[in-house]
Amino acid sequence: MTNGSRIDPADRPLDDIVAEARRILARASAGSVPLRLIGGVAIHLHSSVPRQGLARPFKDIDLVTPRTRGRELTSFIASLGYAADDPFNAMNAGRRALYYDTRRERQLDVFVGSFEMCHVVPIADRFEIEPETLPLAELLLTKLQVVELNEKDMRDIMALLVEHELGDHDADTINAAFVAKLCAEDWGLWRTCTMNIERSRAGLESFNLSSDDRRVLADRLESLLSRIEAVPKSRRWKLRARIGDKVRWYEEPEEVG
Repeated sequence: MTNGSRIDPADRPLDDIVAEARRILARASAGSVPLRLIGGVAIHLHSSVPRQGLARPFKDIDLVTPRTRGRELTSFIASLGYAADDPFNAMNAGRRALYYDTRRERQLDVFVGSFEMCHVVPIADRFEIEPETLPLAELLLTKLQVVELNEKDMRDIMALLVEHELGDHDADTINAAFVAKLCAEDWGLWRTCTMNIERSRAGLESFNLSSDDRRVLADRLESLLSRIEAVPKSRRWKLRARIGDKVRWYEEPEEVG
């Protein structure tokens, strides 16, 4: 990791990770650098009444930026007090970049152009909908697309769904029509998302939630699954469905950090 840029001692990363994410967004906005949060911190920002039963610590900050502006990242993020992972960034140029706050052992992960892990979640066409994060639908998809779903990811899925209704728009609502459309075009994404909806339904009793919250989550998970299944599937989806699980339907994301 190297970083040749000089850093203003008065402009260092903050200890509180949520405050630090807001600092990065504010600096990006002031400098007209297009950045949006994803991941657990982004979901936390959309939680008006965080449930203790779904709370979790945040270790890293995850961001996305349009492909056309990816070249601005290194100098901008260096000015925030982060060191670039030069070897990783060179190998993943134009797709993904890593930066570190070594003092706090904090990683800054920036996806460029699209979110690509087990599956691809597009960001370009809907980047401007929210001022600080990707839209709620995309935030949910970045969690539902995880093949090896862990407890942290399931907590994030539930944190989104317990507070936000499903609908056909993005105004403080999870755009289920958009989620269903993407799943109808890509059998692999459909396979993983529906699998994780079922996993989340089965795991509801594992979390310390009120009976009302469990009921809301069960209803919304059921509704989301129904919305996904109801949309007519593309020809490409149907052709891939014939192969099914006999061939791996997802990418194995690179382990970093």
